[in-house]
Amino acid sequence: MQIFDYLASNEYPGRGIMLGYNSKYAVIAYFIMGRSENSRNRIFEPNGDGIRTKAFDEKKCSDPSLIIYAPVRKFHSQTIVTNGDQTDTIYDELCIGGSFESALQKRRYEPDAPNFTPRISGMIDKNDYRLSILKSEDGLGGACMRSVFRYAKESNIVHLIHTYEQDGSPIPSFRGEPRRFMIPDMNIDELANGLWNSLNEPNKVSLFVRFIDCEMEIEETRIINKNK
Repeated sequence: MQIFDYLASNEYPGRGIMLGYNSKYAVIAYFIMGRSENSRNRIFEPNGDGIRTKAFDEKKCSDPSLIIYAPVRKFHSQTIVTNGDQTDTIYDELCIGGSFESALQKRRYEPDAPNFTPRISGMIDKNDYRLSILKSEDGLGGACMRSVFRYAKESNIVHLIHTYEQDGSPIPSFRGEPRRFMIPDMNIDELANGLWNSLNEPNKVSLFVRFIDCEMEIEETRIINKNK
């Protein structure tokens, strides 16, 4: 199944991180979706070499604690992508000589009962990438299960992880390993538009896509916001 078909078949994967490479670039994508007015009231905006989420209508922002954060930051040649403020935890840990894995030992899934939304995180450079999920082991707010997956560079291969397996009440957490997809060479606009058009129309909120030329260290970024 192509990644576009995979996303189109899922009404509510929640927030998702896709990392990998085509024949020339490191490829990064991060999307957010929402069912509540508070979750849908967001946009992505550039923030230095990354992005931040921002309330589209400040008057409608009822609880910023789990929806306002910096999903993307850079540490030297490494790009960090997460679905929460653990982006800052990973960045700070790298600054003191720690690792992606040691940073995530300090965090747990989100305290948003009854969903207990998983924290998903990724980090990529020119040679490899990692994806992680921290989720409630029993789905009821019990012990935190921490999984990290590491992948070597492979042309035209990406992996996708998302917070929820599908829609539900409560929403079931992502199961298993990150999904592996082969992607053809396409330009950044073709990929961004393909991903955006694949996401469920009522629930999609924002999308970030970045290509990084690993040899020239040149970046190209696209941001699509439903709220304009």
